[in-house]
Amino acid sequence: MSAQEKDVALPLRAHTILGVCEAISEDFGFNPVLLRIPFAASVLISPTMAIGAYLLLGLVVLASRMLFPKVKPEQVAADATLVVEPANEQRELAKAA
Repeated sequence: MSAQEKDVALPLRAHTILGVCEAISEDFGFNPVLLRIPFAASVLISPTMAIGAYLLLGLVVLASRMLFPKVKPEQVAADATLVVEPANEQRELAKAA
């Protein structure tokens, strides 16, 4: 997956439908295929229930992404420099004393 494709929102990527399986796998750290296979099998058994469950999970993922947005690496780097600066000031003061 290219870096440019990672910047695109999950539902708009070419290889996803709503990005539900991929979003859940990103959150819990496993391969999305492990979730896609049971969903595909459930569509064969009961299409209405499978599509309903998928859409419900899509709403849950949407709500979780809106309530708890991911922290971007730039923000983490900026926060880390803010934490480091007081420690450097304390070292400088200790050297001066």
